[in-house]
Amino acid sequence: MKTDLGDLNAFVAVARAGGFREGARISGASASFLSEAVRRLETQLGVRLLNRTTRSVVATEAGKGLLERLGPALSEVEAALEVVNGFRGRPAGTLRLNVPVSAARLVLPAIVPPFLAAYPDIRLEIMAEDSFVDMLAAGCDAGIRYDERLEQDMIAVPIGPRVQRFATAAAPGYLNRCGRPSHPRDLLEHACLLGRFSSGKTTAPWEFERDGEVVLVDPAGPLIVSVGGSIDLAVDAAIAGTGIISLFEDWLRPHLNAGTLEPVLEPWWQSFSGPFLYYPGRRLVPAPLRAFIDFVKALPGQK
Repeated sequence: MKTDLGDLNAFVAVARAGGFREGARISGASASFLSEAVRRLETQLGVRLLNRTTRSVVATEAGKGLLERLGPALSEVEAALEVVNGFRGRPAGTLRLNVPVSAARLVLPAIVPPFLAAYPDIRLEIMAEDSFVDMLAAGCDAGIRYDERLEQDMIAVPIGPRVQRFATAAAPGYLNRCGRPSHPRDLLEHACLLGRFSSGKTTAPWEFERDGEVVLVDPAGPLIVSVGGSIDLAVDAAIAGTGIISLFEDWLRPHLNAGTLEPVLEPWWQSFSGPFLYYPGRRLVPAPLRAFIDFVKALPGQK
């Protein structure tokens, strides 16, 4: 059976986007072109790949199975085709990165603008996730993760600050009213602002360390926000005096410097290693990704 590669790409675009219009916006093709391509593919395969309603487009079981296998395969095809970029005067094409929300907020702003200025023919697509996903299955060329969450058989390149800390903080008014904790276990008597992943799982217990002593605390509080898009709501609530927040120090630093938030238990703040850019070592490296890797390696402090 001979299947058109364009039809496969059209199916992947629609299935990932969850709709023909969104798939058209992302892929640059028209919605009618994508619809005809998917219909042609379904006819050829003799099986329905997408369930269509007026509100959504969802992959069938057959469609999910095909998408799971096609994602990495099409990424390999794209990588092979982009090898010709090496013969151009400068790299061109699309680079897709899957990153945690924290990296999109704290690491990439200092890297993306100068990178795009240096490589005007490269288009950068950032997928910010609140939980770990299969980077290749998501159609990305590379990802950013912290070391304990790196996939196997991946090449890792340091990116961003090499040492970071989790910080706890609260508004001075809250601490004047409710007291200042002197030990992590004191947080069990305080209102704490918590996070929850899109999977429904609440974030891990807060972890503190001092002089070799590690303390885990599972606090409660009046507000739980989704990790990612709602984190700034928790920060605003902390500034308003609702409770104590635990977050990346760099995220809270502007408010700590401004005095709208006050450090809590700072001697107990735990340090951890910075994130890594990771990509498969077994595949050809597309020219845009190679340019990004070289650019990151050349930045100060990335060893």
